[in-house]
Amino acid sequence: MKKIPLFFLLALGVAPLSAEEPVKPNVIVIMADDLGYGDVSCYGATTYETPNIDKLAEQGIRFTSGYCSASTCTPTRYSFLTGNYAFRKEGTGIAPPSSPAIIPGGTPTIASMFQSVGYKTAVIGKWHLGLGGEDGPDWNGDLKPGPLEIGFDHCFLLPTTNDRVPQVYVEDHRVLNLDPNDPLWVGKKKPSEDHPTGISHRDTLKMDWTHGHNATIHNGISRIGFYTGGEEARFRDEDLADKWVEQSMKWIEENKDEPFFLFFASHDCHVPRMPHERFQGTTPHGYRTDSIVQLDWCVGELSKTLDRLELSENTLIVFCSDNGPVMDDGYADGALEKVGEHHAAGPFRGGKYSVYEGGTRTPFIATWKGTIDPAVSDEVVTTIDLYSSLASLTGAEIPADAALDSADVSGALLGKENAKGREEFVQQDNGKGGNYGFRSGNWKLQRHDSGKTRNLVVEKLLENTPVPQFQLFNLDQDPGEEENLIESHPEIAEKMKGRLAEIIESGSSRR
Repeated sequence: MKKIPLFFLLALGVAPLSAEEPVKPNVIVIMADDLGYGDVSCYGATTYETPNIDKLAEQGIRFTSGYCSASTCTPTRYSFLTGNYAFRKEGTGIAPPSSPAIIPGGTPTIASMFQSVGYKTAVIGKWHLGLGGEDGPDWNGDLKPGPLEIGFDHCFLLPTTNDRVPQVYVEDHRVLNLDPNDPLWVGKKKPSEDHPTGISHRDTLKMDWTHGHNATIHNGISRIGFYTGGEEARFRDEDLADKWVEQSMKWIEENKDEPFFLFFASHDCHVPRMPHERFQGTTPHGYRTDSIVQLDWCVGELSKTLDRLELSENTLIVFCSDNGPVMDDGYADGALEKVGEHHAAGPFRGGKYSVYEGGTRTPFIATWKGTIDPAVSDEVVTTIDLYSSLASLTGAEIPADAALDSADVSGALLGKENAKGREEFVQQDNGKGGNYGFRSGNWKLQRHDSGKTRNLVVEKLLENTPVPQFQLFNLDQDPGEEENLIESHPEIAEKMKGRLAEIIESGSSRR
């Protein structure tokens, strides 16, 4: 496929590409967690293999410029579901353990879009977008608003992220297997002086912490935040991936006779990395890449289920990640010490928490057996665009106040001849520092309002590294963002500064 032309002044950057006629394939979006561009073998990993993800790429389109919208999980997931850049809404940074619902009930989402054209919808896996009203979740009662109030018919969730408390499953509106005689309490402060934590009982841990993950201990691992009770409801970290696959297979079986949308939200390879015992030690780089092999197994099980039910030729699968990679993210799991020659971000600089390419450029694969021809594409596609693109594919109407930053790149996703992806795209970090990346054609402007960045290189964590407010790179010539061209191309920099400011301030980039 052709490379993106060097245009950086288009208002949206991509013209609407409507499908020839509406169709209703099943859709599964598989979103990995903290998976880098170079973390799977079809994108360059050489010291271990990911055959099931590779098979998706062999059967479909492997995008070399596939992006998530932010370099941390909560804002990317918010943007994927709503079609809106997360920097437009306060409170979309990494959600704390007892965050209220970040997406209010009734908000139009990609899930409600699918519902509007007759789909059954489910999210299974990591949520991390808050539950409940303004006071936060009622862990012992109905957990709403939540996914069911924004378009999902069913959910089976890890409610936060597994380095945050509590370690329980939520099915629809309730904590699964919760004994009312053993209520669940979640709080910000230590509940009692003798409550075991990663600080007071560090010698009992089966995985030590390195920073910030030293509160309540569960399953030999200390977490962010405190909780007590709910003993019968608690899960074992090693069983998470198996549970996601089990629940997904069950739901697909139940809904195989009508169109369905499944958001399979994996927790691999986010910390704490504690893969099932059958995957431990299967790679040279410790539990981080063992978890990637576990993720690959999940992809294989989902694919086998579709084959068994004869659904593969009527199912579009999109494989992506919520942000780029990180090594030491709070636990001593060997990721740094065992990294060797593995480059998790591939040829790109940065990773999780940064607006360098490694923070948001990730594996991105679209597969639809018998419909999408195998190819490698340089077109720019992003997770935020799935809302508009899949609405175009299915013939759904998008409300005027919805998907304000989602572009229709359905032609590129389906590999249509001469179809284009985005011409411009805004990247963000967690949102608190006001740091942005702005790609327009092959030019990339960085705007660091905080004057600093984190994690310039994936192999170590660099806190508060000073950087200029603005930097300019030519990604075609310099994908590693090493040579700042802002002084030699001031006219390009000024135009891109103005366009970025316009997008941020306008409230919408979909016209």
